[in-house]
Amino acid sequence: MIAAVAFEPRSLILLNLILALMMFGVSLSLRLEDFKRVVLSPIAPIAGLFAQFFLLPLATCLFTWALNVDPELALGMILVASCPGGSFSNIMTWLARGNVAVSVSMTAVSSLAAAILTPVNFAFYGWLNPHTREYLTKITIEPSSILILVLLVLALPLVLGMVTGRRSPDLVVRIQKPLRIFSLLVLMAFVAIAFSSNFALFLERFHSFFWLVVGHNCLALSLGYGMGLMLKLPVADRRAVTLEVGIQNSGLGLVILFTFFSEAGGMMLITAFWGVWHLVSGLTLSQIWARIPYE
Repeated sequence: MIAAVAFEPRSLILLNLILALMMFGVSLSLRLEDFKRVVLSPIAPIAGLFAQFFLLPLATCLFTWALNVDPELALGMILVASCPGGSFSNIMTWLARGNVAVSVSMTAVSSLAAAILTPVNFAFYGWLNPHTREYLTKITIEPSSILILVLLVLALPLVLGMVTGRRSPDLVVRIQKPLRIFSLLVLMAFVAIAFSSNFALFLERFHSFFWLVVGHNCLALSLGYGMGLMLKLPVADRRAVTLEVGIQNSGLGLVILFTFFSEAGGMMLITAFWGVWHLVSGLTLSQIWARIPYE
């Protein structure tokens, strides 16, 4: 196991509170209608969620298994694939002239579903890959512990944010933009901490984990786009599904690592670099799509 950075309990609590605040800010604009939209027009959101929580973790497991990826790096990839869609996908969908309603509804549902599916997928696919099974045993932790963490930093803030947004719409107008900026800065801070504490490892393994993250992100984007094509979704819906599957909540992944696996340097590098690369790839793709008319 490659040593990473150890955090004091107070620091871990602060990181969890920050992620909870980020989720609270994201959910201020969510409404019950966003969940109802999945019921009334379910094809696009369900297709995206299927790609998000089933196809991507499964494909990641098979990908790392077939290529015999280093167990620690492979587990980092499986952890990222087990996380829900990131909130920045909503912004990128808007920039790409995609269906923002589909993106928002997917983010809302996936954030709640992650309370169960993130720990279950991580434990199951980490065990399914024979190359990561032994390593996972060494750092074994009850999925229920991750479930509780995800409930506290994702599901609970999401519900509180929705309630606050409905009761105090004027407050939302004032604080939503600052919170979005804060969220991006915090994500970058998480990434900086992970890299600074593993700088030598970063230089040593850059040639390997760089291409793993790039390839993994391409896989995620391709699964989302392929699902949209297969179901013949409208172009705007297809763009939303693609970006939702390709933009993962790597901030949640880093909080899980800092809390439970702070010694896993390889996992930290994969997750941290995902936090940088998916913003680059997502923004690039959204700018390309924004210039391609579909009406």
